[in-house]
Amino acid sequence: MKILLVRVSSLGDVLHNLPMVADILRHHPDATIDWVVEEGYVSLVRLNPHVRKIIPFALRRWRKGLGKPENRAEIRSFFRTLREEEYDVVFDTQGLLKTGLIMGAARVKPGGRKVGLANGSEGSGYEGISRFFHTESIPLDPRTHAVARGRLVAGAALGYAVDTPPEFGLPAPEASQRPEWLPREDYAVFFHGTARDAKKWAPENWIALGRALAPMPVLLPWGSDKEKQEAEALAAGLPNARVLPKLSMMDAVTLAQQAGLAVGVDTGLTHIAAAFYRPTVEIYADSPKWKTEGNWSPRIVNLGEKGAPPSSAEVIAAARSLLATV
Repeated sequence: MKILLVRVSSLGDVLHNLPMVADILRHHPDATIDWVVEEGYVSLVRLNPHVRKIIPFALRRWRKGLGKPENRAEIRSFFRTLREEEYDVVFDTQGLLKTGLIMGAARVKPGGRKVGLANGSEGSGYEGISRFFHTESIPLDPRTHAVARGRLVAGAALGYAVDTPPEFGLPAPEASQRPEWLPREDYAVFFHGTARDAKKWAPENWIALGRALAPMPVLLPWGSDKEKQEAEALAAGLPNARVLPKLSMMDAVTLAQQAGLAVGVDTGLTHIAAAFYRPTVEIYADSPKWKTEGNWSPRIVNLGEKGAPPSSAEVIAAARSLLATV
């Protein structure tokens, strides 16, 4: 059986789609699985050794210069690569017009199927027009967890029950592979940055947490100039904290993978730490916890709720509890 997964973005959503791979291969061990993903997340999918071929999609870059000959050539090359194979099943688990168009262009064998979501989850950007490209649309409860959505769609289409914890297929951390820019000792990483201010946790809370963890080193990554300024402000109040240089996508993944403790708001890198089964505290302030909480390991603690972020005391207690059990 040849299967194509279409899940192009964003970081957290691509991560949450990974357990589909293990599920499919558990029930269909001879299957081959290819994946269409936004080019910035190719390196994340590549960490899963069971994905045979990754087809990069670069809409974010192409749309900035659709009139450029080199971009038009890349788009033509993308569709040629997409159509090189005939698949038994194509899954679109994102449910957008752009992913529907990719599904529509993909080739299936005679009798092959194109399977997607019949509806979105609460608060999602689901676009109903994506169903136009389906041969089969799977309905789900609007409050289905982000990890479960793709798993349930595949299970319904391929005839198996989803009754095991999710397997992300990510490699375990190896101390011998720790890059030079990381401390030799255990460290905490604070994933404090996010594009939406309402999802952030108050700076005084981060400082209280960092002081409670001292002398454990605290690393502060950032992804924009604004987040860098915020990280520098936190570090000014924490003698055990260090602001990191701008990281590549894979450096950020390594940062999460190797952490002795990860604490973060509802953002992709926090969820990556949880997928690596690192001791992780996930902080919810302006997004529903049911949607993305790490619920597959006792090494993950989820605190807060939309409109009700946790106190610093709650997070400090959770962090100390996790560190005591490592």
